[in-house]
Amino acid sequence: MKTLKFAADLVLLITSGSKTATWRLFDDKDLQVGDELIFINQASGQEFATARIVAMKEKALGDIVENDFKGHELFESPEKMLETYRQYYGKKVDKNTLVKMLDFDILQLL
Repeated sequence: MKTLKFAADLVLLITSGSKTATWRLFDDKDLQVGDELIFINQASGQEFATARIVAMKEKALGDIVENDFKGHELFESPEKMLETYRQYYGKKVDKNTLVKMLDFDILQLL
């Protein structure tokens, strides 16, 4: 089963049900609708949930609009969003970088 890691501050958002989407850049796992996943707390290494991808779309970071944030945490500004993803993926991230926007359903909290 494929795994996705989440920053510790996002784990609570997911387990509370307020975060139902994740965005991934440079997808090396070939994530697709229907995939079942194990979610891992990046800080502790512990598995905290299983989930299924129920919807997916791709677009450039610079083309993201307000409606795209449904189920996803917000950013203070487009610049802050780029800065956040550069912390995760490095300086190669810019407004033209493709992001895979994944909606998920939690199957089970662990």
